[in-house]
Amino acid sequence: MAGIYIHIPFCKQACYYCDFHFSTSLKKKEALVKALANELWLRKEEFNAQTVETVYFGGGTPSLLSVDELQFLIAAVYDNYTVSDSVEITLEANPDDLNGKRIYELKNTAINRLSIGIQSFFEADLKAMNRAHNAQEAKQCLEEATKYFDNITIDLMYGIPGMSLEKWNQNLQQAFEFNVNHISAYALTVESNTAWDAFVKKGIYPPIDEALARQHFNHLVSETRKHGFVHYEISNFGKPDYFSRHNTAYWQAKWYLGIGPSAHSFTGTERCWNVSNNSKYIEAIQENRLPSTFEKLSVADRYNEYVMTGLRTIWGISLTKVEQDFGVHFKNHLLREAEKFLAAKLLTISNPDGKQQLLITTQKGKFLTDGIASALFYLT
Repeated sequence: MAGIYIHIPFCKQACYYCDFHFSTSLKKKEALVKALANELWLRKEEFNAQTVETVYFGGGTPSLLSVDELQFLIAAVYDNYTVSDSVEITLEANPDDLNGKRIYELKNTAINRLSIGIQSFFEADLKAMNRAHNAQEAKQCLEEATKYFDNITIDLMYGIPGMSLEKWNQNLQQAFEFNVNHISAYALTVESNTAWDAFVKKGIYPPIDEALARQHFNHLVSETRKHGFVHYEISNFGKPDYFSRHNTAYWQAKWYLGIGPSAHSFTGTERCWNVSNNSKYIEAIQENRLPSTFEKLSVADRYNEYVMTGLRTIWGISLTKVEQDFGVHFKNHLLREAEKFLAAKLLTISNPDGKQQLLITTQKGKFLTDGIASALFYLT
C-alpha cells in the first residue's frame, strides 16, 4: 500500500513563518502542472507493485489550481497507477479560495477530503502571520465546506505571541461549533531565514514563549478529548474513522511517492527528493529526466526514522519490531537510553495486546516528544 504526494509550489503571498518551497508568481503554473503529470508517468514503474491508497495535494497552496487542473492531475494518477477503490484524496486549501461555487465544484471531483488552513479565527493573528485570508473568510468557507464535505481537517496554530489562553480556547470552541472531524494544531516555530525570524531578531516581534505554548498544548489536548477527538499524533486530533490516512502512512513508514519540486519520496530503504526550483524542475521533466537526489538509508537511519515517527503517535515504538527489523543491539540501545525518561514518567512501556511491548510517551512527555526522540537516536 502506498501514497502519492503532489506538491503545488504556488502561493498568493508568503506567510511570515513559512520556510516551505513556493513561488508567489503564477507565470509557470501551466507548465508546472504539465510537468507534474509527466513526472507521474516517468515514475510509474517505481510503484508498479503498489496500490495507491492515498493522494495528497500539498503546497504551497493547491487550491490555486483550477478544478480542471486538479482533474487533469487526478486522471494522470489513475492512468499510471493502480488506485484503491477506497482511495483518500486530500486537497490543501486556503479559505479565500473556497467560496460556495468552488466548494460545490470540488465536491463533484474525486477529492473526498479537505485540509483547510485556518490557522486562527482572529484578524490580528492572521495579519501577524501575513495570511491571505481574513477572519470572516475563515468562517464563511467552513460554513460552505461542511455542507458538502464530511471529511474536513483544519489547521490551527498556537503559541502565537499575544494569544492568551482564553483566545486560544475561543479558537478551539469555534472549530468545535463547525463540527469538523479532524484538527491539526501546530506550535508556532521560528524557522531560519523566514520573515518572522527577521522580525524577532530586529525586535519587531517578541521571541516565542515556550511556557505559553505548553499551556496552549495542554488545553488543546484536554478540550479535544472532551469533544470526542483522539490525539493520535503529536499535532493531530481526529474523531474515530477520521484520522488522516495519508499522514498515518508516513508515520508508519509505508511507501510514498513525492511529485513536484522539493517533494520527497520513501521506499522503506531509500529516500529521494526533487530539486527545490520550479524552473529547473520543469526543464528536467520536459527532457524526461528526474531532477532527484537519492539517498540509501543505513540501518541506523531507518531506526532513527522509526523512533522519531513512532514516538509521535499513539502506536508508539514496538520493541518487537525494533528487534526484528534492526537487531537486538538497537533494541538494547533503545531501552538503555529510555531509562531516564521512564524514570521521569515521560515514557512508559505498555503491553496492550499481550503480544508486544510498546514504548510510548505519557501525557507529561508529549510536549517534549521531539527532544526525547533525538535522545534515543543511534548515532554512528
